[in-house]
Amino acid sequence: MRLGLALGYWGRGPDPRHLELARAAERLGYDSVWTAEAWGSDAFTALTWIAAHTSRIKLGTGIAQMAARTPTATAMHALTLDHLSGGRLLLGLGLSGPQVVEGWYGRPFPKSPLTATREYVDVIRQVLRRKGPVELDGAFHPHPYLGADGTGLGKPLKPITHPLRADLPLLLGAEGPKNIAQTTRIADGWLPLYWSPQRTDVYRASLSQAPEGFLIAPMARAVVCDDVAEGLLPVKAMLGFYIGGMGHAAKNFHADLMARMGFEEEARRVQQLFLEGRRQEAVLAVPDAFADEISLVGPRERIAERLELWRTGPVTDLLVTAPDPDTLRVLAELNS
Repeated sequence: MRLGLALGYWGRGPDPRHLELARAAERLGYDSVWTAEAWGSDAFTALTWIAAHTSRIKLGTGIAQMAARTPTATAMHALTLDHLSGGRLLLGLGLSGPQVVEGWYGRPFPKSPLTATREYVDVIRQVLRRKGPVELDGAFHPHPYLGADGTGLGKPLKPITHPLRADLPLLLGAEGPKNIAQTTRIADGWLPLYWSPQRTDVYRASLSQAPEGFLIAPMARAVVCDDVAEGLLPVKAMLGFYIGGMGHAAKNFHADLMARMGFEEEARRVQQLFLEGRRQEAVLAVPDAFADEISLVGPRERIAERLELWRTGPVTDLLVTAPDPDTLRVLAELNS
């Protein structure tokens, strides 16, 4: 199992620790470093900055939002950064949810998310393979565009720049069972939002047709500390925000996922509290057991014991969010 460093997205401003952590991860032999985006900082710019200050570590977008860019724009970002970094990019993509797509990006959330995702990936693959002009008779991403409100002058094009790698790895952040199953067919890997090594049966059916070499790269908060309960508070804060705030009361993929993992009553309670404006109560209502299952928190000996559960399952890459170089070092030593 390889280790990766997940830096996420910025909060109020750039995090001065990110570059230090990325360099530390590279020195410690970590395989990859990942950036993200929500509705603030973007994934590609921060990753390019890290690329310029490192030499070996792979560079992942975990995740770049599909609604933020057309598929050809995403492909241009990918092929550009792949060239500049010497072939180190891992392209992680996600559809996001209705509140973000419609509220932030100002466009409709697709009525058929699976079809929209499949078309998006198809266009990117065509750009990177550069076998001919990009053409797709699609419902969401037609190339060229032939809609009634267009000029009818669109011309199929292929990229001027020759991509460095036609087989640049593409991973998808998927949560629903059908979406995960489709991911095994159209992508090179999957970026789970929550992964419990104690509940791998939740995903067994969706992953049953995954090909050999398929990447499974979940993210997990990791911190070496003496007080487990205190160490879990950032995990619970993240869960409270995602389960309660990252979605509508009637459509919240994150809350649905927690429910499928055996915590349905607790997920709905967290969601209700958050939507009522009782955010601190929502965070405290996140079960310690769930937060603990999807993270690596506590003294070194405890983390060593729990890390074995991750290593014995189907996970190929463990992407850790760690607040300090010491935690990164401990994980590298334990995973060696």
